[in-house]
Amino acid sequence: MRPAHICLAVLVAAVWGVNFVVIEVGLDHFPPLLFSALRFLVAALPAVFFVGRPKVAWKWIVGVGLVLGVAKFGLLFIGMDAGMPAGLSSLVLQVQAVFTGFFAFLALGERPGGVRVAGMVIALGGIAVAAVDEGETGPLTAFALLMGAAACWGVSNVLTRKASPPDSLNFMVWVSTVPVLPLLALSLLFEGPSRDLAALRSLDWQGAGIIVYVAWVTTVFGFGAWGYLLRRHPASTVAPFSLLVPVFGMSSAALVLDESVSGLRWCAAALLVGGVALASFAKASASVPLTPSRSPAVTTVPVPAPAAPATAPHPRTTASRTPSTATPPSPPR
Repeated sequence: MRPAHICLAVLVAAVWGVNFVVIEVGLDHFPPLLFSALRFLVAALPAVFFVGRPKVAWKWIVGVGLVLGVAKFGLLFIGMDAGMPAGLSSLVLQVQAVFTGFFAFLALGERPGGVRVAGMVIALGGIAVAAVDEGETGPLTAFALLMGAAACWGVSNVLTRKASPPDSLNFMVWVSTVPVLPLLALSLLFEGPSRDLAALRSLDWQGAGIIVYVAWVTTVFGFGAWGYLLRRHPASTVAPFSLLVPVFGMSSAALVLDESVSGLRWCAAALLVGGVALASFAKASASVPLTPSRSPAVTTVPVPAPAAPATAPHPRTTASRTPSTATPPSPPR
């Protein structure tokens, strides 16, 4: 890769890593489901009028929009609202690489080679250590919601692989149109119209800036730049840069939010990032299709770029996101 392209890949990873800190701050301004709906609304408008018509079938746009936009991001925002720290969230979501490989095997018949399997096992070991650490310091329910978000991300990766969009920015903008109404409906149902209206009425410059960052910077710029790199370099060259996301996520959370990083968490980070790196750097030939018609294994590249949980956390009462004793429902992240 050219130095300029390496710098761009690192910049995108930094933007995505810092995004977890921005989400954490944004959850002090908006209920999680409403926050997610606003994110996709601003990402879709007015961009949808400038990117041209969709370049893939609507079934793929709707499918990815529901799984990625509603389920993945709904669970992520709710999990962080329930107490999952920003830095740890950026780390745990990387287990999407394991889920992607598993779902690709089930849906596409793609069988990973021994090196990739070893990487996945190491990454799962990191998740186990992270779960122990979170069990000692925070709510395991929030951790489980993040695992659900990672699983949904894996499903959306496989759907995106099947869609094979020729223009990733066009695809992402159209995908962003899908979750808006479902997330708004879930927010009204679980978070309540009074809570949503109160958040919108108290919107200030910081809240507006947060929405612009998560919508235009992380989604439109981030995925547009990532797609630009993927069109010019092999996916196996670009994808490993996504491993920098938890590095920036944990670092920015420690600097901005003063999140402490325990020894167990560092161990979890080493195992998870190392395992995903091993699986990502494995040669493409190590993934053997079950039938000759299958193509090489899914490359686990992050996409934003979200099914709603049956229950949602109670409204927040403090900056630490400790649920209150009130009972108004809240939808996904």
